[in-house]
Amino acid sequence: MTDKQHHLVEHFAELRRRLLYTLGAYGISLCVCFLFINRIFSFLEAPVPGRRLTVLGPGEVMHVYFMVAGVCALIATIPFALWQGWLFVAPALSKELQKVTLRYLPLVLAMFVLGVAFAWYVVFPMLFSFLVKLGSQQFTILYTASGYFGLVAGTVLPLGLFFEMPIVVLFLVRLGIISPRQLIRLRRYAYFVLVVIASMISPPEFVSHLSVAIPLILLYEISILVAKWAARNRLLVDRA
Repeated sequence: MTDKQHHLVEHFAELRRRLLYTLGAYGISLCVCFLFINRIFSFLEAPVPGRRLTVLGPGEVMHVYFMVAGVCALIATIPFALWQGWLFVAPALSKELQKVTLRYLPLVLAMFVLGVAFAWYVVFPMLFSFLVKLGSQQFTILYTASGYFGLVAGTVLPLGLFFEMPIVVLFLVRLGIISPRQLIRLRRYAYFVLVVIASMISPPEFVSHLSVAIPLILLYEISILVAKWAARNRLLVDRA
């Protein structure tokens, strides 16, 4: 076995170890979420006061339990997964880049939490209210647990990930993969994509579209500012 093959095997072994640690943390988080599943249900059911969610059979009960506990466990495992990812890539980074990356890891978690909070307290109430009003005009709405919690997950998780945009841009610029000039050149296309995404995850009303599209566009502009700052610091480090 050559040195290159030996290093490749070591990298795969290290990646496997980090993944197993992350899966173990997810399993523990899943068990904890099951212990507090009733409290989680009570919190998530707040937008439907006075109504009980429905399941369409005994088998769906476990599906709903695993779906809710699984999503909550995933959110809870993200900090540990980020830490394991950092431990995996850190040896390949320079000392200066290690310091910078480690300094901004807490921001990754903070931005994700901010995105989840924005989705839950701003976007989801508007979306849920609109869908209820729209459906009640022609149909008798059956509040199924699977459909409701699926809507919650489909709204909250994507926006939580979108709020990571500035941090992802920071990493990519520090690694030299993208530049502020590229982000500026793609601005008009990015705006179009973000507006389309906002229209897909918000009620078809102008105010609702703006309430989602404007934060996403601001995140892109913040990403450009972060990219400029990261590029300047990268240039200073290279000169030093």
